[in-house]
Amino acid sequence: MNTTLKDKWSMNVLPEGKANQNKRRKRESLLNNAFELFTQKGITDTTISDIVEKAGVAKGTFYLYFKDKYDLRDRLVRHKAELILENAYEALSEAARTGSARLDTLEDKVVFFSDNILTQLSEDRVLLKFITKNLSWAFLKRDVSTLDAPDCRNTSFVDRLQVYFSESAVKYRNPEVLLYMIVEFIGSTCYSAVIDGEPMPFDKIKPEILTAVRAIMRSQEKPAS
Repeated sequence: MNTTLKDKWSMNVLPEGKANQNKRRKRESLLNNAFELFTQKGITDTTISDIVEKAGVAKGTFYLYFKDKYDLRDRLVRHKAELILENAYEALSEAARTGSARLDTLEDKVVFFSDNILTQLSEDRVLLKFITKNLSWAFLKRDVSTLDAPDCRNTSFVDRLQVYFSESAVKYRNPEVLLYMIVEFIGSTCYSAVIDGEPMPFDKIKPEILTAVRAIMRSQEKPAS
């Protein structure tokens, strides 16, 4: 069973001890309350004073962890993205272990991964809005760990998926460009379908999105040598 986003957030903790527990609580309070304010009021209309007041900490404490509210936003986006990606990786690994899904090719793996991410985003409209409005390709190319926990992996989303590309029997012209196209396509179509119901409800368009992901991958295959 996939670990929930809330559970994973709780798992990424600093070493125990009274001082570290206090620091962790303050940091998590700032992150959690900032996320709530950002998604309710918008980033522009949210001030640092709003965040620290809601979190119940001094303004000086804020600057121990973040440069400004945009630094906090960036860390939130990367952290939220990490949780989504980790859940998708876990689901993929579990499916490969149990044989519950057909994962014979890289194409199968990417479609499964895309399917899982689409499901996660469709089930949390608030998170979908926050992620798609603030997540950039640059974030996905660098480390998405944000809580400085010992178990966080210092590997980017792109680097981790490119391991699959290197092991694939089918080779692709430019894996990074391919991933970029898939990520942008999934994000925009999922947002439109879930939030706006356009061009059709999400449950209707999801199979079409996954079919299109396969088509994108096949369009980028290198000819067999």
